[in-house]
Amino acid sequence: MTARAELHGDELIARRHLSATPDRVWAAFTTPAGIAAFWGGSHARVPAGSVTVDARPGGEFALDTVAPDGATRRLRFVYVRLDPPRELVFDEPVTGLRTTVTLRPADDGTDLTVHQRRLPPELRSTRAADGLASILDALAAHLSENLAQNGNNHDPA
Repeated sequence: MTARAELHGDELIARRHLSATPDRVWAAFTTPAGIAAFWGGSHARVPAGSVTVDARPGGEFALDTVAPDGATRRLRFVYVRLDPPRELVFDEPVTGLRTTVTLRPADDGTDLTVHQRRLPPELRSTRAADGLASILDALAAHLSENLAQNGNNHDPA
């Protein structure tokens, strides 16, 4: 299964089923190693040493993305709400983009929804939707690789 992303005006909604517990998915979204492993999707890489996380309301997480041509961009987000392992809400302070990550337990893993609101005009595109879908597919691959290496579904991502 691959991620599905739908664009509706200034909102983008992506969904993906993951074969990992909500706790493992939460760890991937809230630890430097987890974020570095998937955030760039298929269009960029994230150097592990560039990720910082202060996982609390008002805290930040930041990371560098490196494009295939070597262009580096610093991204910064501010946590609004953390309800482990169910919901994570964060804002991108420059554009006002708000992202809500929702995790729902499923019989064989987690159903993940990422809902982005107040998209700036440059992100209201099929390319942005495809980019978000590729990030969720990279998350699924990261969690699957971690599961195979650790041999169970309860180790942190």
